[in-house]
Amino acid sequence: MTEISDVFTDLKKRNEGALIGYITVGDPNISKTSRLIGALAQGGADIIELGIPFSDPIADGPTIQSAVLRSLTNGCRPLDAFQIAREVREKYPIPLVAMTYYNPVFRYGLEKFLKSASKAGISGLIVPDLPLEESQTYKNECTAKNIDTIFLASPSTDEKRLKTIATQTSGYLYLISLFGVTGVRNSVAPEAINLVRQCKAWLGNSLPFAVGFGISKPQHVTSMIHAGADGVIVGSAFVRIVEKDGHNLSRATTRIRKLAHSLKQATHKTRMRR
Repeated sequence: MTEISDVFTDLKKRNEGALIGYITVGDPNISKTSRLIGALAQGGADIIELGIPFSDPIADGPTIQSAVLRSLTNGCRPLDAFQIAREVREKYPIPLVAMTYYNPVFRYGLEKFLKSASKAGISGLIVPDLPLEESQTYKNECTAKNIDTIFLASPSTDEKRLKTIATQTSGYLYLISLFGVTGVRNSVAPEAINLVRQCKAWLGNSLPFAVGFGISKPQHVTSMIHAGADGVIVGSAFVRIVEKDGHNLSRATTRIRKLAHSLKQATHKTRMRR
């Protein structure tokens, strides 16, 4: 069992889904990031994804792309992300997941990157552009460092492929709810609900899965958890707050904390039955 697996086990006992929040490291600047992450934790996030910036974030929409650009302009590096992770882990007993692309990992050096991540308290890693077929060395190194490998599945992933992905995934599977890139949507499409139900039917209880892309409101969370998801991933909604209010740290942390609280409350399955 890993730290992330323990979170999902505990949440299942409490009849709750997981709220996984995302923040881009270095946005609006490096010194403010730990406070913004702290606001997510205070609001009730169960796991926090730390976006390590890369110049070509192909899976992300305009909101997170802009955050990545601001972060890179501020000179943010993986070393800064690891330092921030250490600061956060000293204050909050919450799993942190690093999300980046393979280029920064490759340039840093895989073994060195994972060693630094482990020392910083990183519990899991997401690398969206790393093909499953080329991931065995990465998987082995992560396992040796007790870092979960969180792979992604999309609406085009069939049952055979999903089950293959699940064999390399630990912690949780990241299910992309729709075609396209990250970003805030007004509503959850029926196709996304059907995708969650299908994923649940294929995976059963063998591996927790969390749904991301387009989730920003409590009703979105309720729909996904009710359909069978073990958790939801919210990124752009938090990043938009940073974009708008990042100059006022007090206001930004208050808004992030309130949004996280409302989203977390929506993961409580007992409330859905009332």
